[in-house]
Amino acid sequence: MALVEVKGVSKRFGGLTAVSGVDLTVNAGEIHCLIGPNGAGKSTLFKLIVGLYPPTEGNILFDTVDITAERPYARVQRGMSIKMQAPSVFKELPVRQNIQTALQERLSGPERIAEEDRLLTLLNLAADCDKLAGALSHGQQQWLEIGMALALKPQLLLLDEPTAGMSPEETFKTGELIRSFNAEGMTVLVVEHDMAFVRQVAQRVTVLHLGRIFARGTLESILQDGKVAEIYLGKTHAH
Repeated sequence: MALVEVKGVSKRFGGLTAVSGVDLTVNAGEIHCLIGPNGAGKSTLFKLIVGLYPPTEGNILFDTVDITAERPYARVQRGMSIKMQAPSVFKELPVRQNIQTALQERLSGPERIAEEDRLLTLLNLAADCDKLAGALSHGQQQWLEIGMALALKPQLLLLDEPTAGMSPEETFKTGELIRSFNAEGMTVLVVEHDMAFVRQVAQRVTVLHLGRIFARGTLESILQDGKVAEIYLGKTHAH
């Protein structure tokens, strides 16, 4: 069952075509990774899906509804939740209060406190819940932000380079985190550079190159594709 369908989508900025005729399907319940070299159009496509840019051509459907003209907040209300590359936690507030802020529209009273505790434990932040968010490590701030995105109980979690700037250990923990909430049924679309991370989490992969779909398939088929290795992975990482 397709949760997201991108149909013939292009985006031009003046004379530059950043995304050209892209068709992409993200199925309900999968972890789908969008990869490709710098300048491939990954971030532009991501911004088209979340509604930060309108497409020049084509349509975007979410849960069978055409959302091409909808603003980002309307997409969030439909069940999309977005974590962009730069952390946007409330650094001057304690960790728990950040989670509380994200939950307050959905829950109140003892229910909210129980959900705060569940998320803090899931994110490995329970011991740091009274710390100011600004005092957390870079990796922990990223996890807190993923938790704030999860607080909306989305159908689809969109992550833009969630492991940027993380240590290998933090990257691995992030992968385990994403796998854990995917196991509970959440669909995840990830834009990512880090191939170790992609290998850890991806069930299906779409490769973009120069604004077009270059390859798509299971992780295994993508890793074995010599053309993908040439444009992106570097020969040494192909196997």
